[in-house]
Amino acid sequence: MKYSIDERYNAVVLKLKGNVMGGPDGAKLHDQLRDLRDQGKKNVVVDLSRVKFMNSSGLGLLISGMTSMRNGGGDLRLANVADRIQSLLVITKLITVFKHYDSVEEAAESFEKEPPQPAPDEEEA
Repeated sequence: MKYSIDERYNAVVLKLKGNVMGGPDGAKLHDQLRDLRDQGKKNVVVDLSRVKFMNSSGLGLLISGMTSMRNGGGDLRLANVADRIQSLLVITKLITVFKHYDSVEEAAESFEKEPPQPAPDEEEA
């Protein structure tokens, strides 16, 4: 798996390419997401248009990234989800967990229309 990072539309766009299967590349990506969050860059769009294959470890990577961003007051949203990846999200019922959009632009604009909700432990009583 390869990835590139671009900042635009008031969000960080993470474009994944190849096979998303965890491992050393997944650990590196997860560290990158934590670094972005620590820098205050909490709104992330993951562009899946060039992903050929994703296994359960790849799904775990997305879940972990989403959790990390949400705990930091942001969110991780998906864009350009190919049919084969969407089928995987449907089968695992993760389609109901991730916010997903047809384009990077729509996903990035969604942060203005639907700001991330604070994590439950950050809400005041």
